[in-house]
Amino acid sequence: MAHSMLSVFAILLAVLASVLYSPVQRVLTVFGVYRNASLTSSAKDIYTIPDTLQCEDTHYYAPGNVLFAACEDSVLQRFRWFPPLVMLDGPADSTGSIHVIDPQTLVSSRLTFENFPGPFVTHGLDVIQDPDQPDAVYIFAVNHLANPEYTPNTDIPKARSQIEIFHHVLGTSTTRHLRSVRHPLVTTPNDIYAITPHSFYVTNDHYYREGLMRQLEVLPFVKWTDVLHVQLDQLTAIDATTGVNATVALPKMHGCNGLGRGQAPEDVIVASVTGGLIWRTRANDDNPRTLSILEEIAVDSAIDNPSYYDDVHKTEGDDASGYVLAGLRRAIDLPKTHTDPNATEGVIVWHVREDGSTRVIFEDDGTNIRSASTAVLVPIEPTKGGSKEARLFVTGFLSNGMVALRVQL
Repeated sequence: MAHSMLSVFAILLAVLASVLYSPVQRVLTVFGVYRNASLTSSAKDIYTIPDTLQCEDTHYYAPGNVLFAACEDSVLQRFRWFPPLVMLDGPADSTGSIHVIDPQTLVSSRLTFENFPGPFVTHGLDVIQDPDQPDAVYIFAVNHLANPEYTPNTDIPKARSQIEIFHHVLGTSTTRHLRSVRHPLVTTPNDIYAITPHSFYVTNDHYYREGLMRQLEVLPFVKWTDVLHVQLDQLTAIDATTGVNATVALPKMHGCNGLGRGQAPEDVIVASVTGGLIWRTRANDDNPRTLSILEEIAVDSAIDNPSYYDDVHKTEGDDASGYVLAGLRRAIDLPKTHTDPNATEGVIVWHVREDGSTRVIFEDDGTNIRSASTAVLVPIEPTKGGSKEARLFVTGFLSNGMVALRVQL
């Protein structure tokens, strides 16, 4: 009987091991366990753009041929207060800023705020054209504020994050704050996908804000994050909660993080940071405030905010259009490095073309840039007989500066 029970146990153990092998190997791969921490970058002529500190997100706005970025103004503040990395010592008095970067001159210019005193703890952002003023844009940005109602030893969270909406006329040096947006469903906002000036998607990147349960969210079968749809009744309001209607657009997802646009105007790209995945989604016809997944694409690292490169110089048989995905070479190291202002995190950038081919277009051990959460490609006019190139911009949540380099496509 004992021998029989032992045999059954052995069989069950073997079955369990075979079932868990693939997902466990996937987690180890995505977190970079098998990658050597040391790496010499093969990239040439890497340029660090001055005054682009800890710009967690950046977007290339093609109509204006400029990049927008949400950055911090001092190094150490992020290591005291940044809820996405459970840095909650405070104070939450960061004076972050929005920058406009010229992709040709590589000059970053800060926009002066109108009607916005701060604080501004930057994270994800998005930019869309003003439908009533073609030379102007709306800027949506996450702001991780402290919770004024927080009380120790209670369930009241330390952070009370919200979304800020700005209006900016291209070519000017200012941006006007229109309103703040806050809703009970928007708990841990990470990134934004603006649909219209009155509506946007936003990801909640964690369910638990801190503690052991938050650590369990890295497990592939834990699906506690979501994408929300937010609708605004008005674009100006004194109270951040006025006229805000939110609903869950994509529930029960693993590691929801960055949002981006795809090849089609209606595509909403959702990234899973710990899954090393992006999902191509679209709004449902019967309920346009909800999303459905149409496609899943995987790469072998943790990734953050996705972007899409539209190859304006494509020819038949040579189209470099596709997703640009930035992340960490060894996400496994982040828990022991993210609190150290002098540490480094290696970066990796993937290019996933529409033909399905995937390759690494930039990789660094953290010497040239610390951490990577966003990368975008900007086209370069090809020379006669020359190879097709683009300028790659890479930035990170802990980086000391955005870097720019030329890459072959």
